[in-house]
Amino acid sequence: MHKNRINILGTEFDNFTEDQFHKYLNEDLDNHSNKFIVTPNPEIVLSARKNTRFSNIVNNADYVIPDGIGIIKGANNLGTPMHGRITGFDTLMYLVKTANDKKLKVYLLGAKPEVIKASADRIKREFTGIDLVGYHDGYFDDDKKIAEDIAAKKPNIVLVALGSPKQEYFINQFRDLNPAIWIGVGGSFDVFSGTKKRAPKIVQKLSLEWLYRLLKEPTRIGRMAAIPRYMTLIRKEKKNR
Repeated sequence: MHKNRINILGTEFDNFTEDQFHKYLNEDLDNHSNKFIVTPNPEIVLSARKNTRFSNIVNNADYVIPDGIGIIKGANNLGTPMHGRITGFDTLMYLVKTANDKKLKVYLLGAKPEVIKASADRIKREFTGIDLVGYHDGYFDDDKKIAEDIAAKKPNIVLVALGSPKQEYFINQFRDLNPAIWIGVGGSFDVFSGTKKRAPKIVQKLSLEWLYRLLKEPTRIGRMAAIPRYMTLIRKEKKNR
């Protein structure tokens, strides 16, 4: 666990550049290390504030990376600036490309049946160096059975898209069955599979991905309400400090 963590409303984020993070992941993969990556955004930070169990799981993960411009803005407002955003989707893509180069084993878990199949098909089609040892959608009743299947196939990387906090609970409970890089990727398979489009590069650079997603999916308005609540708490925290 790294010592340069920055506390944002109770969630402790690693403060390193994306290049440094990738270097750590490369070393972890070469050493067959067992690592757990969490990618909190403001919504997850708020959830962790209300749930001690979830907060402990997040803060005890090996890597806690800032997936959300709100995290970066919050850190700046609190006088503890961070190097920059490191998104869960970009981390997924880095792991997939690295697994392809290193000819590693990968397991995919979560999302809708058609989405996980499309994600698996893309890997088989575009990343032929990967040994895709298994995949399963997010609709299952027996967590232990799925975990045992993962352990039996011994992947180097496990990408888990069960939504938060379910994916973090699952990883925390079963990661010791198989040494691998475990990461909760939320809705990233939707984009990876081509089911949904990611915001254009210019929108990403302007830190407006959240707005792009809201315009594409107006039903997300309820979730977006977390951002003003989060920023209000940031302002209160700033005054307290």
